[in-house]
Amino acid sequence: MSDDYQRPPAEVRFAAELERLRADDSGPVPPGWALSLTAARRFIVGDDALGVRRKFVGDTSLIDRALVTLATSRGLMLVGEPGTAKSLLSELIAAAVSGASTLTIQGGAATTEDQIKYSWNYALLVSEGPSTRSLVPAPLLTGMAEGKVVRFEEITRCPLEVQDALLSPLSDRVLAIPELSGAVARGRGGSSPHTGQSAVAGGRGGSSPRTGQSTDAMVFARDGFNVIATANTRDRGVNEMSAALKRRFNFETVFPIADFATELDLVEQEAARLLEHSGVRAAPRRDVLEVLVTAFRELRNAATEDGRSMDRLSAVMSTAEAVSVAHQVGVRGWFLRGEAGGAADIVECLAGTAAKDSPEDLARLRRYLEQQAPRRGGEQWKALHAARHLLPG
Repeated sequence: MSDDYQRPPAEVRFAAELERLRADDSGPVPPGWALSLTAARRFIVGDDALGVRRKFVGDTSLIDRALVTLATSRGLMLVGEPGTAKSLLSELIAAAVSGASTLTIQGGAATTEDQIKYSWNYALLVSEGPSTRSLVPAPLLTGMAEGKVVRFEEITRCPLEVQDALLSPLSDRVLAIPELSGAVARGRGGSSPHTGQSAVAGGRGGSSPRTGQSTDAMVFARDGFNVIATANTRDRGVNEMSAALKRRFNFETVFPIADFATELDLVEQEAARLLEHSGVRAAPRRDVLEVLVTAFRELRNAATEDGRSMDRLSAVMSTAEAVSVAHQVGVRGWFLRGEAGGAADIVECLAGTAAKDSPEDLARLRRYLEQQAPRRGGEQWKALHAARHLLPG
């Protein structure tokens, strides 16, 4: 894949690591998986001996439970505050389990059932009628036909009737295509499990050129198929999942990073990677990032490190947002002044992060800069306090 892509998928970014893990993998591999559970775990949490870096900072037991869930007939639901790396974790797991993480459904108010299951090439549909040639597989159908993990991001942003399109695939492991007629067939040629007849490629009753799966009335899931869904706790009530769908998932909560040093290291690592890709040749300053991460943690927790309570912002002050602000600080400093960026740049960049949900958050942020920043020692905290006038309004 070209180097000028902004963000290649995990299986491309970490292709060398996946290859080393496959070569070293001696554990039992679940049917349809690319790696064993232990190798998939090492891909996510790291393995120094093989040169595999850690990619997810969090509870390692969560990784174990998630992988065990996917090796069963249960779907995996990752819930948590926005910015806790749920999407990253689902991408990494899909890359490790299936070798592909791009079978993704992005949930939203406009998501429709055909974006999840399948749609039609309407020119062929009009000229030929419903056929495997006019069928256009969506991620769910492709994942079932090829035995791969399907990712469903922000599932609770979707209407309930769209969410419930997952019920039959997750319970019966089958997807019906009522528009097609003919023998019910199974995957990649061979005979139908119901009729014993051979599937003939190309026509009604043959195999789909796009999926390699016979799709004449039903598509049966191949080994390796499962679903990873994500939902953030702020949006879960928008379209609460039905009880029937909840029963088909195991729920795992992804918590914010508890340790300051761990969060600081992660922000520094990710900001440095993003800055390098953006053409910034100055590494982020550690003392500036310490101020940034401390401010984010205190604004997120509505309390200072020494226990003083303060106003809670309605905006999401997550680790992912801290990385974004650190990236902006570095870009601003380098392209405007030829330096790494300082605390004054944090103030300029924080406004867009803190004020996106509520105008009152801007006033809360101003109070933080006026009341809490002066209590801290250090050059960057003084600079942060001195730059409070840069907040708009």
